[in-house]
Amino acid sequence: MPSSATSQDGFVLRYRSEGSDDGLPGGEGVFLACSFWLVNALQGAGRRDEAVALFERLLDLRNDVGLLSEQWDPSTNRQLGNTPQAFSHFALINSALLLHHGGAEHSNRAIGAPRPMPGSGL
Repeated sequence: MPSSATSQDGFVLRYRSEGSDDGLPGGEGVFLACSFWLVNALQGAGRRDEAVALFERLLDLRNDVGLLSEQWDPSTNRQLGNTPQAFSHFALINSALLLHHGGAEHSNRAIGAPRPMPGSGL
């Protein structure tokens, strides 16, 4: 799992806003797209049980109509930022497909596309 410097409650922060000079008020929540990217990384590293557990925790963050926001605040258990957030939903779908297909995909090939023959150089 990510270090405490880059995570909160097992979810991934986009960055630590405290002390940064980004012009925004501090106190940003965890960034849901980054947390779904961690699901993909865990799956790609062969840590499927951890990937599934994190994916299921992320699904529990959906609101009453199944939508996700941009961020989640673990201390107040509420969604923050833009709602609904396309980046969060795209990342959710990508993670779901990767977990369903049982493996990681290369970024230069569509999910579910035929895999090249071994030794083909592709």
